[in-house]
This record gives sequence, C-alpha cells and structure tokens, in this order.
Amino acid sequence: MQWLRDMWTREGPGIPKDAPKRTGLALFAEILVREWWEMVKLNILFLLASLLIVTLPAALAATARVSVALVEDRNTYLLRDFTEAFQRYFWRSTVWGLALAGALSIGVHAIITYAAGARDNLMLAAPLAIALVATAFLAVLACHLIVLMVMRDLPVLRLLRLAALASVVRPLPALAALAFNAALWLAHILFYPVSVFMPATFNFSLGMFAVAFGVHRAAVMVLDLPKAAQPHRKPHAPNAS
Repeated sequence: MQWLRDMWTREGPGIPKDAPKRTGLALFAEILVREWWEMVKLNILFLLASLLIVTLPAALAATARVSVALVEDRNTYLLRDFTEAFQRYFWRSTVWGLALAGALSIGVHAIITYAAGARDNLMLAAPLAIALVATAFLAVLACHLIVLMVMRDLPVLRLLRLAALASVVRPLPALAALAFNAALWLAHILFYPVSVFMPATFNFSLGMFAVAFGVHRAAVMVLDLPKAAQPHRKPHAPNAS
C-alpha cells in the first residue's frame, strides 16, 4: 500500500534551476503540463469534499489554496495541504460563499428580469447594462477575494477592500479566467457524451487553477501596496543633553 500513500503525499515536480522563466500563457501551459496529475487528484479531492453541498465553499477554498501553491511553484503535499486548508477556511469560506452566492443570484435575477422587459421597453436597457456590469464586477470580486483569503489571514473589511481594489486595478485577467471556466463547461456540453468524464477529472481543479493564475499578480500587488506606500523615514538623532 506504500505506492497508494505516496501517490497522495509525495511532493510534486519542481522547475529546473536553469530553466528560463516564462510568463503569461506560456507559464500557464508549463505549469499545466508539469502538474496535470496533481490537478486530477485535486479534482477528485474537491468532489469528495463537496459531496455534502454545504462544504462546497470550504472545498473551493482548499482547492484555491493548493492552486496558489502551484502558481507560486511551492512544494505541495496534496492531501495534507488540502485537508489543512479545508479545516482552516471552513467557516470563513462558508460565510463568504453564502454572501457572494446571494449577491450573484440577485444580479443574475436582475439581468434576466431587465433583459425580458427590455424587449418591449427600451428604457430598461440602462438598468440592464448596470445589472450586467455590477454582476460581472461581483464575479471578479469573488475571484480576487477567495485567492486573497487563502494567501493571507486578513480582517474582513481589509480583505474586502483589497479584493475590490484588485478588481478595479486588474479586472481583465479575472474575466479571462472566468471565460476560460465557461469554455470548459461549454466544451463539456457540446462534446457530451464524449466529455462525460471532464468534470470528474479536471474541470473544477483546472478552473480554480485558472482563477488563481489569473488574479495572483493583482493579489500580490495589493498585498504589497501598504508596505510600498509607507514612507521611508530617517531615524531621528537623539537629542543632545
């Protein structure tokens, strides 16, 4: 049974020291090729952890924590790291998950309602546009919030402020990650039943990895901002007696 235990507990592969540093899509593809088996196992862990439905936010947070480690090329011990993150962020992720799910549900309902009314009344086009922008911003905010939450233990209000700031400063990578997730599920629908195993093998873990990869730079930026904003003061000389 040693091989079975090692499959879940051993370190993932690293990057050679002399390898040139890649960025953007090239880096995304490099990590994906290197860590694909870890992502398959991570997807299985996510599915098992979210079977009770109420544990879904905690499973997402644990998946995000492991995904951030993959983005940062840190050593990961998959089962241990996932379990610790699941327990550590259970209550915080549950509260945030309920709040964001409720807000997004209201936004989607408003979009559907205004879109139906705008067919007969062009005056509803303005609130429809507002609802679309607000809902998209909420989705981007949710992406930044979950990644910031697993990167640093922050007070609630500061976490929300930093997530909002990151969403304003760099919204496009998060939108691209959300579009990537939409494309994954669209491919699952279009190629069904050939794609029947996609959700069971990599859809969830790959989708969260895309989110973590997309918003990581903005998250690091806003986390370092308070340090960069602090003035560098010269030490005062002691008063001469």
